[in-house]
Amino acid sequence: MYRNLMNWLFGLCALLSGLQIANAASSCSPLLSHTFPRLQDEAPQNLCQYQGKVILVVNTASFCGFTSQYEGLEKIYAKYKDQGFVVLGFPSNDFGQQEPGSNKDIADFCKNTYDVKFPMFSKSAVSGSNPNPLFKMLIAKTGTTPKWNFYKYLIDRNGNVIDSYGSMTKPTSSSITNQIEKLLGEKAQ
Repeated sequence: MYRNLMNWLFGLCALLSGLQIANAASSCSPLLSHTFPRLQDEAPQNLCQYQGKVILVVNTASFCGFTSQYEGLEKIYAKYKDQGFVVLGFPSNDFGQQEPGSNKDIADFCKNTYDVKFPMFSKSAVSGSNPNPLFKMLIAKTGTTPKWNFYKYLIDRNGNVIDSYGSMTKPTSSSITNQIEKLLGEKAQ
């Protein structure tokens, strides 16, 4: 009797867990319904894990005049992450061949030079004829293609693109931080 009850409870827990996972996947916005390898170990990461967060997506490069923006990206990530904010970094060699290294080279540079803690993904194309699927959707939704490294897209908690910012706009600028604070004050629907 005890064994039957335990088997039944185990089965019920498995069913509920499966329903929870299916529900989470079905509630993920199409913009975030993509999987990319992490930079440091190339383990696949589904972006749906960031559903419900305010997200700043940025294409990065290690040898660019804007590379020091890693410092500002890390600063806003540290300041707002506990409130539901995340920066997602996508290294790309699309502009000026300023990200020529391997994923390991990029990961080492980010860690050793800027102590980057926000999620970074493997090097990929973000413009041109074959951008990665996330950037393809960001471009389609905003009508703007990254024009250089450190181009930024801001996404609300519901997975809607709110704005985009050129490379000259620093991550700590009031135009970005004011919008992040406003979006953090809004609840996901």
